[in-house]
Amino acid sequence: MFIVSITYCTDLSQVELLLAEHLRFLDANYQAGHFLASGPKVPRTGGIILANIPSREALHTLLENDPFYRDGIAVYEITEFSVTKAAANLSELVVQSS
Repeated sequence: MFIVSITYCTDLSQVELLLAEHLRFLDANYQAGHFLASGPKVPRTGGIILANIPSREALHTLLENDPFYRDGIAVYEITEFSVTKAAANLSELVVQSS
């Protein structure tokens, strides 16, 4: 499981120009089962994506298609973590210890 923290490195007017394309990128990855949740930071300095994807490399490759990344208007910080507890409706995300 990964938390992707996106931080804008330009003003919001540049972000707005690519927002519709970014939302299509998100929608495609929700449909593919890669993303579980996302939304803007408060205040709006970037966003957060909760991703369930097999590897950091696969996530990085996927994020290269995000227009915010592609056009260099945001930087991405990726944090990997192991889910050991979750709400009942997310229990399938819990990593079983061996």
